[in-house]
Amino acid sequence: MSDDITPQSALFPDLLRRPVLARFDQRHGSSDGGAVVLKACDERLRLTERLANCIADTRQSGKIEHTVMELVRQRLYAIACGYADGNDAARLGDDPIQKLMIGRDPIEGARLASQPTLSRFENAVRRADLYRMREALAECVIDRHRQRLGRGVRNITIDLDPTDDPTHGAQQLSFFNGHYDTWCYLPIAGFLTFDHEPEQYLFAYVLRPGNAPASRGAIGILSRVLERLRGRHRNQVCPARSI
Repeated sequence: MSDDITPQSALFPDLLRRPVLARFDQRHGSSDGGAVVLKACDERLRLTERLANCIADTRQSGKIEHTVMELVRQRLYAIACGYADGNDAARLGDDPIQKLMIGRDPIEGARLASQPTLSRFENAVRRADLYRMREALAECVIDRHRQRLGRGVRNITIDLDPTDDPTHGAQQLSFFNGHYDTWCYLPIAGFLTFDHEPEQYLFAYVLRPGNAPASRGAIGILSRVLERLRGRHRNQVCPARSI
């Protein structure tokens, strides 16, 4: 870093006259070091493993380069790190942290899946796969808190929250919503709260058209989650509230 841009004394005042060289051109570098904590949490919860097991792999076995597990983890971990656009896969393919989280050697490991590969994978997921993934998410959340709280729970609150997701362009299922005054999707998110804890835990997230009524799909979500909650918390009350 040249002194005519930023004085060394402003960045490293304690180093006095010692020369300091700051470089940002290392070949194997990443700004997502904290993501290894995400991987540790996922391995403990086994969430991506459960989700991947819900997807039927119909590809020809001899032509598979990336397993379903790797594709699920690559996409979800990238989104969690702030790379929501599938096109980001082009510049993340050799990112050492992203490769490490998938289980590959950060330096010598093979390049991650490309954007076209991820796009084909996402579009190949069937309705039955999505249903199983939704059930797996709910099971993961309920099992986790059943282990954490045991049978000491007195109240379980279910919140269903329709949330606008503005769209840009002509995406399928994008409609104008007068209440939010925008073209959007209107997914519904389901959260669980145990007793009077301040935290809410996401157990369902269902994509809906932008013009969907607020209550659309609520009965189906409630019927499935209530059955599971009663099976694990038979002696507890489960009041349901729709927002």
